[in-house]
Amino acid sequence: MQTQADAGKKGWRPPSGLAGAAFWLASWFCLLLLLRLLPGSIGTFFSIVQILVGIALACVAIPLAVRIVRRKMLWSLRNKLVVTYLLIGLAPVILFVTLVLISAYVAAGQFSIHLADSRIQEELNQMANENSHRIGHLAQLVQSRQALPNGDLPADTANGSTTTRLRLHRDMAVYINGAPFDPTRTHGKMPLGLPPWATELKGHQFQGLVIDGDDLYLTVVDQERMNDGRMISLVDSLIVDSKVMDMIASGLGRTQIFAEPLGGSEPDSLNAVPSTPRPSGSIRARARERVRVARQAAIVGGAQPPKASLIDTQVHFLSTIGVVDWDTGEHDNIPIKVDSRPSQLYYQLFGASLGGIVTSAYRVGLIVLCVLFALIELLALVMAIRLSKTMTASVSDLYDATLRIDKGDFNHRIGVTREDQLAELSRSFNKMTLSLQRLLIEQKEKERLQNEISIAQEVQANLFPRQIRSLPTLELHGICRPARSVSGDYYDFLIFHEEAHNGVPDRRETGVGIAIGDISGKGISAALLMATLHSAVRAYRFASEELVFSESAVEGLLASRDEKGGDCDELFQSPGRILSLLNRHLYRSTQPEKYATLFLAHYDADSSMLTYSNAGQLPPLVLGRDNVVRRLDQGGTVVGLMDGMSYEEDRFQMRSGDIMVAYSDGVTEPENDFGEFGEERLMEVVSRYRDQPLHVISSQVMQALDAWIGAEEQPDDITLVLARQV
Repeated sequence: MQTQADAGKKGWRPPSGLAGAAFWLASWFCLLLLLRLLPGSIGTFFSIVQILVGIALACVAIPLAVRIVRRKMLWSLRNKLVVTYLLIGLAPVILFVTLVLISAYVAAGQFSIHLADSRIQEELNQMANENSHRIGHLAQLVQSRQALPNGDLPADTANGSTTTRLRLHRDMAVYINGAPFDPTRTHGKMPLGLPPWATELKGHQFQGLVIDGDDLYLTVVDQERMNDGRMISLVDSLIVDSKVMDMIASGLGRTQIFAEPLGGSEPDSLNAVPSTPRPSGSIRARARERVRVARQAAIVGGAQPPKASLIDTQVHFLSTIGVVDWDTGEHDNIPIKVDSRPSQLYYQLFGASLGGIVTSAYRVGLIVLCVLFALIELLALVMAIRLSKTMTASVSDLYDATLRIDKGDFNHRIGVTREDQLAELSRSFNKMTLSLQRLLIEQKEKERLQNEISIAQEVQANLFPRQIRSLPTLELHGICRPARSVSGDYYDFLIFHEEAHNGVPDRRETGVGIAIGDISGKGISAALLMATLHSAVRAYRFASEELVFSESAVEGLLASRDEKGGDCDELFQSPGRILSLLNRHLYRSTQPEKYATLFLAHYDADSSMLTYSNAGQLPPLVLGRDNVVRRLDQGGTVVGLMDGMSYEEDRFQMRSGDIMVAYSDGVTEPENDFGEFGEERLMEVVSRYRDQPLHVISSQVMQALDAWIGAEEQPDDITLVLARQV
């Protein structure tokens, strides 16, 4: 008793929220179904209210249904797999079958229209063949009539328009230069007549479906010019009536032609001469006046064939066929409709080949194949549901494992008992957790190294000349493009000034030191050695007092400096001595396999004298104004490889227009299918743009290199130094 009382107190409660709104709207909708049956305006009012409630119910029910499907049905992976199979496996089949049925319907309709149009063309071709054989004979008769005193004609061409009744009520009329052959002997209104546009046809022939007044005709016109220059025209016409339509619809079904043009087009200049201006009662105007009558008075032929089987549905297809306005020569289209059945079209397409045991075997085989496909589809659905059970368990384990990994528990492992691909996936997941721990550590290390490389890039960028300042007598330019993040190439410009007097801050440039080198190897190690070389060259430039000279030599250099007014450029005027010191420094401070090629030169601004020494660097080239190339190859071997090396020096005076081109092997050694870029191509580009600014010459060289390398990776560091005598 207590339980029943508790149940009575609880009672039934309607749902709340979106489900409650859908429940109450559905209740009101059912109630309004009854109230709308009330008579008079009250029933009409409730009908309108029911429509509004139905719209509101749809707006609430659709989101509610989507929510229920997503939360209840599609949350489970098993249901998702089943739905996925239906969408992937069954939906394309339905769409394909629908497409095939629609395509078959359209093809059947088009085929029926094609058959009707073909029969019209066959009749026109038959009329044209008969006309072409008759026109010559009629021309002879007309010409012979001039010799007859009484003007009589043979009986078959009498009566003005010369009418002869043939099969299906065909009419013939003869015209001379557009006028009836004998206008005094006409019998009432003749069909068609000969309009001005048809008095002289292009090609002397016309055939087609024409509209004249309210009638349609199959019309053929043949023309021939007689010996006296006159044009004889033979018009053969067949009015399109129910008998003609029966002939067109024979074995096809029910065929209708509506003598209602759909909108004319311009006259066909290929088949008709220019017609007279269209009168106010044109084909369109007359068609609009006849539209109501034309819809009811369609020309109909044939009969609807009986159904051959249950699936032998009726095919209704509407299309258009071309028509010519006989008065103006304008081309237009009129509707044609064919009502047929697939069985009739099938027989028209295959004819007698439908009979026999072979055809029956094909039909039975096709039915068996369809049943087999349906069974396979059903079997695939059952197998998909069963396989989904094995997949859902593995996916559930993977889902739980991802939650554990997301919380940072990299020690979690999935228990694997099966031997399939999903089991291998679980094992791979276990391996992934181990790899993930290692990857996190490696990623941190990689980020640290990347930061260090970025710092190295910034440091190396500061080693190259930031602002290249040219001398009044010598223009300077340099560029270095690394193959990797940092470069092993080196170049520098060291400007020398005269000694300051009386605190004057602006000192005249007395010369410049030019350095270009290439470190063995690439990457970070080469960049570090490049920095060592850079600092050593500048150290010997600015800390020249550390150079080991004899006391007399030092005193002589100091005296010479006082006479010339320079600071310490006299010490740098011996590139061979500097290279010897650098060789000893690098040999003692680097590994045995580390070395560098280096070219050092000193340019004196007053005398334009260039003193240089080359330690294994590719010889710079000096392009003279007379296009003679000088190679700067005096010196010795690389620096840092062997101790106690000495280096020769050479000097020459640069003349106006001379360009010194110093480069690393990254400029001349890039290869493609045609070989290396080479010195010749380099000097060809420099010679072509020698009168341009140095940065333009450098840019053109880089563009030529990029075009030579193509899409391949840049193989080596590219360094280019240009110096031009003003």
